[in-house]
This record gives sequence, C-alpha cells and structure tokens, in this order.
Amino acid sequence: MTVHHLNELLLICSLVLLVAVAAVRVSSRSGLPSLLIYLGIGVAIGQDGIGVSFNDVGLTQIIGYAALVVILAEGGLGTKWHEIKPALPAAAVLSTLGVAISVGVTAAAAHYLAGVEWRQALIIGAVVSSTDAAAVFSVLRNIPLPARLTGVLEAESGFNDAPVVILVVAFSAAGPVDDWYVLMGRIALELAIGAAAGLAIGTLGAYGLRHVALPASGLYPIAVMAIAVSAYAAGALAHGSGFLAVYLAALVLGNAKLPHWPATRGFAEGLGWIAQIGMFVLLGLLVTPHELGDDIVPALVVGLVLTMVARPLSVFLGLAPFRTPWREKTLLSWAGLRGAVPIVLATIPMVGGVADSRRIFNIVFVLVIVYTLVQGPTLPWLARRLRLGENEPEDLGIESAPLERLRGHLLSVAIPEGSKMHGVEVSELRLPAGAAVTLVVRDGSSFVPSPSTVLRQGDELLVVATDPVRDATERRLRAVGEGGKLAGWLGTASAAPAGATAAGPSAAASAAAKWGAKWGLVKRK
Repeated sequence: MTVHHLNELLLICSLVLLVAVAAVRVSSRSGLPSLLIYLGIGVAIGQDGIGVSFNDVGLTQIIGYAALVVILAEGGLGTKWHEIKPALPAAAVLSTLGVAISVGVTAAAAHYLAGVEWRQALIIGAVVSSTDAAAVFSVLRNIPLPARLTGVLEAESGFNDAPVVILVVAFSAAGPVDDWYVLMGRIALELAIGAAAGLAIGTLGAYGLRHVALPASGLYPIAVMAIAVSAYAAGALAHGSGFLAVYLAALVLGNAKLPHWPATRGFAEGLGWIAQIGMFVLLGLLVTPHELGDDIVPALVVGLVLTMVARPLSVFLGLAPFRTPWREKTLLSWAGLRGAVPIVLATIPMVGGVADSRRIFNIVFVLVIVYTLVQGPTLPWLARRLRLGENEPEDLGIESAPLERLRGHLLSVAIPEGSKMHGVEVSELRLPAGAAVTLVVRDGSSFVPSPSTVLRQGDELLVVATDPVRDATERRLRAVGEGGKLAGWLGTASAAPAGATAAGPSAAASAAAKWGAKWGLVKRK
C-alpha cells in the first residue's frame, strides 16, 4: 500500500462512517435496527452494487471477533449491577439450558424441514441460538422496560456468546463430533476460566484506576478499554471463554465508580458504534445477493421455527423454576434478537472448510435480515400491549474528578427529570462533614448556593468532598435522588444521615416509617 492508496482508503472509510452516522437518525425515526442499514451499505458497495470484490472470509472472521470484543466491553460498561444482579440466575439458565434447547429444536427443523445434513443443521442451530449483544443493547436503549427484564436480556446477550462459540467450533471441526457430555464439560471449563479471568482482571483494573491518578482525564477511557480487552486476551490464551471474560471485566469496571466516568462511557460508546459499523459493512461486503435465491425459503422456515417454537420453548422451560409471569416470558421470547453475532459465527465453518458452508452462511444471513425486520420494530409495540413499559426516573449523573494534591474529589451532579432531589434545599441534603455544595449551574447561569437554596431538576451541582467521605457523599446524593429529603430516615436508601449513630438511623427510620404509614405518607408493604 502506498500513501496514495492510504488517502483513498481514508476517504472511503470516512464517507462510509458519515453515511452510517446519518443512518442512525433514519433508524431512530423509522424503528428499523441500524444494523440492517449498515449491512445494506456493505451490500451496496459489494459485487452486486458498486462492484467492490471482497471474499476474504478469514479477515472477516478476525475483524468480527475484534468488533465483538469491543461491543461486549461497551455493553458491560453500560450494564448496571443493581439491575443485572437479580437476573443472573435466569440469564445463566437461558445462556446454557436455553441455548441447548434452541440448538436442538432449530437443528431438527433445518434437517427435517429444510433438508440440511445433520452436521450442517447442528451448525445452523448453534449459530442462530445466540442473541446479539449489539442488537439487544441498542434496542433496550429505546424501550422503557422494567429493570428485571432489561437485566435478563442484557446478561443473557453478554453470556450466551461463549457457549455458542464453543458449540460452533466443535461442530465445525474435522472428524466426528464429541459426545454431548464431553461438550458440556468443555463448555463448563471454558466458562469457568473465562469468568475467573474477567472478574480478576476487572477487579484489579478498577482498584488500580481508583488509586492511581493519571496525568490527563483522557487517559482513563483508554485505560478502561485496554483492561477490558486484556481480559479477553488473557481468557482466550488460557483456553477459556474470552467473550465471557471481557463482558465480566467490563461489568466490574462499569460499576466501580471510576474517575471521569461519563467521559469513559462516551468513549466506549463511540468505539462500540465504530465496531458495529465496521463489522456490519464488512459482512455486507462478503454477501453476494444474487446467490441467495435458493436459500431464502429454507432460511424462512428455519427462522420461523426458531422464532415461534425454539426461542419460546427455551424461555418458558428455562424460566419455569423462577415463577416468571407469562407476560414477561412472552416478551423475553420475542426479544431474542439476532444480529451480527450469528453472521460472524457463520464464517467459522467457512474458514474450517465444512461442506456446504457457503449455504450455511447464506441461510443465516437471510434469517437474520428477515426476522430482525420483524422483531426489532414490533418489540416496543409488544411491550406496550403486554403493559410492561415503565418510565422509570433516570439515575443521578455523577462524575468524579480526583484532586490529588488536595486529597479530595470534585463531584459533578446532574439532577434528571423525575428525580426526588427536585425541591430539596441544600441544607436538607445532609452531606457528611467534609463535603459541601460549592456551585449550582441553572439555565446556563452559575451561582454559589446558600443553605436554603432549593434545587430543581435540570440543575448541575459541583460538590467538593474530602477523600475519606467521597463514597459516603455519593451514596447520600443518590439516596436523596431516589427517596427525597427523608431518604435514610424512611428506609428509602441505605445511606444514613450525617452524624447519625449506629443505632439511631434504624430506630428513627422505623419510627418515621410507622408515622408516615399512619398518616398515609408511606405505603405499607
């Protein structure tokens, strides 16, 4: 490659990125998942469009893996632990038993209804049984679902890539397929190694970033992403699940209250968009549309069984022990979105030289396109019909900038719409000794507040806290945001008022709760 070729490549890539960014706007207005537009851009550039010839399956697989690492890292960084924690058992079952059920049912449909040989049918069943993290995360940003459902879907999409990749690689290997109990043992071992690597690296990385002051705020996002990617590499090199490792490491980092977190979150989200755009465009380039004709009907048949039988069966059977309401199971059944992950996984048998691997890729590609067109736009409608949409108030946006020389922290607090901090006076925040509100920004103007200043939604506060009370200050701010000025006294949050004794908050909260219930201020549970 010469400098001239580099210039041409940069021009083409920048134009593609600009078109893709504009496509996000179209996607948000039309309800169509953006991945379809990105794939369309790749197809338009390819052999049946502008005429760019691209057939490097190996390069596509490598870039697809790298993009999935970034997408899983971005998803883990944006996942809230308090939402995902109650959903972990259900998500673990859906990612293991649910995947097994889906693979079996879909493979049987591919074999008996579409006439595909058993090995190829098992590969198709495994490939399409993974929900796509990019599709799930992007759709959930626009649907106000209850936290318990969001937690299940996010955790499942982060967890189920690992066992599916192991199955696809096993089915695509030369020679006979291992017995089922050997596969189960291998999956369990790789998941355990990946989980250990991800949790260990994420915990060590979070500790280091919280205790080592970097000279520039822009270094924090780079360090966070480097730690997450290193978890993938370490897990994979240890013969574990790198995808599970990167998701868990990012999950730990995302809930560790790191300095300059909003900047880190924005940086990761931008990388996630670039990864999605690059991966989808490249997959679109790999497709030759005029070769898809013979595989449309088999793809529709397999996709219909996957969507209407395999996915609902895996959800209803897998969640039977959890007593999940049928409405939530119905939504979870329809929310098993596919995207780039199945298409990337479909390149594994192509690289491995499996017979009819091109047909497998075409079937998976058509299936993903058609059923994403059906499921993505209808998911918000189904949530409303099932009465599962919730408009929950946003969490306070708190950014911490360490002040090393002063042994303190500067907290930037944004009061969102619906926050119960609205109407609270500064003195009623009852911040710990060593913390104070130093500035309020309201409607573009800033002023130093007095103790009687009433806070409003949309305000931005600058709070200075000494190092020993930094965490207590943030807990108190979040408690007031969730429970108002009486937070802590009425049991609405774990944070206790400043200066309370160990026995005081419990007794006071109990008395206040009884008094509030008596006069109808607090509902008894």
